[in-house]
Amino acid sequence: ELMASLQSRLQALWEEQELVLLEVRECAKWGEELEVLVRDLCQPNEFERYLMFIGDLEKVVSLLLCLSSRLARVQNALSRMDGNTEPEEKQSLNERHKLLSRQREDAKDLKENLDRRERVVSGILAKYLTEQQLQDYQHFVQVKTSLLIEQKDLEEQIKFFEEQLENLEQSIP
Repeated sequence: ELMASLQSRLQALWEEQELVLLEVRECAKWGEELEVLVRDLCQPNEFERYLMFIGDLEKVVSLLLCLSSRLARVQNALSRMDGNTEPEEKQSLNERHKLLSRQREDAKDLKENLDRRERVVSGILAKYLTEQQLQDYQHFVQVKTSLLIEQKDLEEQIKFFEEQLENLEQSIP
């Protein structure tokens, strides 16, 4: 029964992931249309700034999500430690926790820098785009970020349920 429930939950997550991937493709098309508009209206150096910002947006958000996810797994492992845990394992987990915490702080700095660059890009685009086009651009940035977060969350949930199912299958004689 438990295995069937896990399989059912996994199936629902895979279907949800397919829908999100469709949205990601639609967002990418929207991004391409926006890119053409910006290239046609802006100076080459301004267009380059726009392209760099959009490219870095995905990288920085993905980095932050990845580090946060890894840090959460290490924190979970740390919380499960007890008196039987080997000292080397404790030390290793504590070192990984410190490293991931530092890396996440660095990534947060990158995100703050990215937010400043987004304001600069918005300022540039405000000179060329109509109010509606500017709002569309800002909505695109929000949707792109949201989809990245949703994608990562679904990947994490799927991974968790797959591990649960695998552990359950291995525990049954």
